Amino acid sequence: MAWDTDRMTLAAQIRGPKAAAGLKELLTVLVASTGAEETARLRNINEFFNRRILFRDDLEVWGVVDYWASPLEMLDKGEGDCEDFAIAKYFSLLVSGVPVQKLRLVYVRAQLGGPEGPSQAHMVLAYYAQPGAEPLILDNLITEIRPASRRPDLSPVFSFNGEGLWQGTGSQNSGESVTRLSRWRDVLAKARAEGFQP
Repeated sequence: MAWDTDRMTLAAQIRGPKAAAGLKELLTVLVASTGAEETARLRNINEFFNRRILFRDDLEVWGVVDYWASPLEMLDKGEGDCEDFAIAKYFSLLVSGVPVQKLRLVYVRAQLGGPEGPSQAHMVLAYYAQPGAEPLILDNLITEIRPASRRPDLSPVFSFNGEGLWQGTGSQNSGESVTRLSRWRDVLAKARAEGFQP
């Protein structure tokens, strides 16, 4: 197993009973996904968070305009915004054994309500089966995992993971360090402390 059950359990217990119960359910999903094809792991993790967590704005949940929650923080609250969903899925897939090179968090402009609807900032998780392949999109707005070509409502702005930062979803690393993203640095540290990062 690629996760540290003891560390995760202790961190969840410190957070409280809701985090501990949420982690117990997540660990059940992770164990059930062990040895499964990556696409099955994607589906299981995506469904877990989309089913269990309510979408709420950061202002309602945290009392601030923009907050990036760790997986256990989100499980403790039982609610989160699009960044929180994408972050929790990212770390859960990493500990399930999906290589970091196959996963990117993607900031997009989402066209809501059709082509004439308003556009808003949104974050999704992209999975690349192979380098340069069309990514599959894990989202909390449309819960079915779809190839990017079947998500014309999303326009990528930039993407990142634990290894780099890219313009859009391109294959060329921008050369900029992800350490520029202070909220990402913070959530990496929190996830590591919770046992979601080696």
